[in-house]
Amino acid sequence: MNHSKEMAAIACRALENKKGQDVTVIDISGVSCLADYFIIANGENGNQVQAMIDNVEEEMAKAGYRFTQKEGYQSARWILLDYKDVVVHVFSKEDRRFYDLERIWRDGKFVDIKELEA
Repeated sequence: MNHSKEMAAIACRALENKKGQDVTVIDISGVSCLADYFIIANGENGNQVQAMIDNVEEEMAKAGYRFTQKEGYQSARWILLDYKDVVVHVFSKEDRRFYDLERIWRDGKFVDIKELEA
């Protein structure tokens, strides 16, 4: 399994373990040099959004990965964790609908989470 794919799989499992909603993976490697994968999810409230991010950080750290940047943690409306090859976006429901990253990155390849485990 390649490095980016492994990171994406770990992040997705961590989000799902905290009941992350509508976890979406977009392979943007063919359309951007920003990262290989964007992972997008949302939670019911700020506490859940923060818990999801905390779990991603914890699970990624266990695997030896450290984020380079974290934004939005205090407001818990849109938290971003940048692992260079993988960027994790966790939103409140309302903000996810408003920013609609799936539409913005529609040129990327949407990946089934099960494919990350292969």
